[in-house]
Amino acid sequence: MKVKVISRSTDEHTKERSQDLQHSNPEKAVEYVRALNAAKLDKIFARPFVGAMDGHIDAISCMAKNPNHLTGIFSGSMDGDIRLWDLASRRTVHQFPGHQGAVRGLAVSTDGHVLVSCGTDCSVRLWSVPISTAMELDVSSDKSVEPLETYVWKHAFRSVDHQWNFDRFATGGAGVEIWNHNRSAPEQSFEWGTDTVISVRFNPGQPDILATSASDRSIALYDLRMGKPAAKLIMATKTNSICWNPMEPINFTAANEDCNCYSFDSRKLNEAKCVHKDHVSAVMDIDYSPTGREFVTGSYDRTVRIFQYNGGHSREFIIQRECKGCFVSSSAVMLVMLFLGVMTLILGCGRLKHPNNWEFFFQEKRKRHEYHEAVKNRYKHLPEVKRIVRHRHLPKPIYKAAELRRTMTEAERRKEEKRKAHSAPGSITSKPLRKRRIVKVEE
Repeated sequence: MKVKVISRSTDEHTKERSQDLQHSNPEKAVEYVRALNAAKLDKIFARPFVGAMDGHIDAISCMAKNPNHLTGIFSGSMDGDIRLWDLASRRTVHQFPGHQGAVRGLAVSTDGHVLVSCGTDCSVRLWSVPISTAMELDVSSDKSVEPLETYVWKHAFRSVDHQWNFDRFATGGAGVEIWNHNRSAPEQSFEWGTDTVISVRFNPGQPDILATSASDRSIALYDLRMGKPAAKLIMATKTNSICWNPMEPINFTAANEDCNCYSFDSRKLNEAKCVHKDHVSAVMDIDYSPTGREFVTGSYDRTVRIFQYNGGHSREFIIQRECKGCFVSSSAVMLVMLFLGVMTLILGCGRLKHPNNWEFFFQEKRKRHEYHEAVKNRYKHLPEVKRIVRHRHLPKPIYKAAELRRTMTEAERRKEEKRKAHSAPGSITSKPLRKRRIVKVEE
């Protein structure tokens, strides 16, 4: 049997001199069209929203994820109810009643066996987390769930975090307290200022390092080995939440009230490493992905955005249209990151050729998807493909707010330039945004 092979010589499509006309390549034209279609199909078949879980009768104020079970997530509401959800079935599998006020903080131990909760009723409670085989628990049963331990203190609590690989946890409120599972009183107490501590986070690499943010616009670092504060940073606006980079534990990112997030090196607090923009209202919460390459933020502007750890602008966002100023928790937005990570599963291209062979069907779909991604990456530098990939449709309120912020920023820049032009040379020096929002650093 004779086999005929179609071959094209490169010399036939290459210019000999720069003045010669470029020979057209039909293969490139076809691949370019396929790259455009692949970029458009990503927008058409994107389905980031998977489902909703309802059961709380009041607003959800905090959430926490279980480090041992990927399908388990905890949520606390303003009516004092704590629930354990199974993400696979999207239902409640366990309830922890007991708080008399709003639950303001949740944290899970590293082994995933103990849940720590705190609230406005001035109490901290330790709960036993059910094992994975107990996910079939009937929540309608009358069996009461009692906490392992209950600690009552002098003031209300705003946040809690568990130490990595140890039996200690930290709470934030009028001060910072370090607790042990086996003691009814705090082991250590820190007070640097008199304002309320909003967020506490233990360092994953150095478990004795603790970072806190307070309502006096401060970010403080504590060393439990020394028993005293290590450094304090005063910013121009309040920081609502802090999160350490799990792969680079010397770096942390702060979610600020000025619509931006600031990444800092804990060894050099007088300058931010990177400023992450795009939100048009206060950033309420933040959390890193396990790889440390990306983090996700939730804002009061009803958007959830995904940022590169060293990127100034978000690469993706989701809009909560029916949420008007709610609490956005780090664990909740981590789920959104999971949804967006596989948002380009294309399932409508072509017919099912082998309906009885599902393995062949999925292999065919996977190969088609990989080919589309390769073609799109090959032509991603071209203007039309780049425009389609980068385009994000913003709702009118967010678009108007972003336009107003750009106008205000441009007006401030022009004002600064005119002030420098009409002043003595060298009398006015402009600071970059990475330093401008920092008021003072105390050691």
